[in-house]
Amino acid sequence: MSASLDLSIVIPLLNEEESLRPLFQKIQDAVGDLGLSYEAIFIDDGSTDQSMAVLRELREKSDAVKIIRFRRNFGKAAAYSAAFSRVRGKYVITMDADLQDDPAEIANLIAKLEEGYDLVSGWKKKRHDPLGKTVPSKFFNWVTGRVSGIDIHDFNCGLKGYRREVTQDVKIYGELHRYIPVLAGLEGYTVSEIPVQHHARQFGVTKYGWSRLFKGFLDLLTVMYLGRYMGRPLHLFGVLGVGLTGAGMAINAYIASLWLRTGSIQHRYPLLSLGTLLTVLGFQVICTGLIGDMVARASNPEEKYNIQEILE
Repeated sequence: MSASLDLSIVIPLLNEEESLRPLFQKIQDAVGDLGLSYEAIFIDDGSTDQSMAVLRELREKSDAVKIIRFRRNFGKAAAYSAAFSRVRGKYVITMDADLQDDPAEIANLIAKLEEGYDLVSGWKKKRHDPLGKTVPSKFFNWVTGRVSGIDIHDFNCGLKGYRREVTQDVKIYGELHRYIPVLAGLEGYTVSEIPVQHHARQFGVTKYGWSRLFKGFLDLLTVMYLGRYMGRPLHLFGVLGVGLTGAGMAINAYIASLWLRTGSIQHRYPLLSLGTLLTVLGFQVICTGLIGDMVARASNPEEKYNIQEILE
């Protein structure tokens, strides 16, 4: 196995050819001031511009540059997953490639990690983004914090610092990259946050906005389910099923007592239908939980991606 390093910097990208040279120069300056050994892992997530050519150029100039190239766009979670399985640093920093995340913040993230935290998330306290990006982001962060119980302001900030073991233990796929702090917290890792400098986008266009908000909330339900019930789905479905069945049986018991006392259900046919429906539905939900328990013990979802090339 390759020798370990002090720091691994993970940078997913999609069509960021103009940003890559200045970004890597800023990384070199920031890490050089710290005197740390490091690697910069760039994940080309299916770029159709000249990003790969620029990355090859950077690799020729520096052995610190590592490249993972996907055959097509698989998304940020897949990029993180591919890189996290290969990082060698004691600390891992993630950042976006669009120059909005400032590499000068690496020192602050590491300092916070050295206080004993396992994951430190950046907080873009003063953002330089259009309303179409900031408004859905604020709404998303508010809801996520309330539902998950993780008290940070900016879940979706790409600038984060991790102890290496966090990146090895937390499994991400689909669109779950934005919930890494939640997943880490559910695993028992300590999570903190620091304000970070945020810059206006210089090149290209944003890939985020309202269109991803709905998917994000569906993913939040996935995260909370995986974190709390993945190993015991019957605990969730069983409670729901017993509640539904209990309500249905109570209604049916009332209808039965009414018939026994009066010889008629007194035209309460809709109520009888509701009781029957709830009873049947409750049994179905319980059976779903039992099936989920069996599936949980036999499967382990992992991200699927297709790597075209790795340059290490």
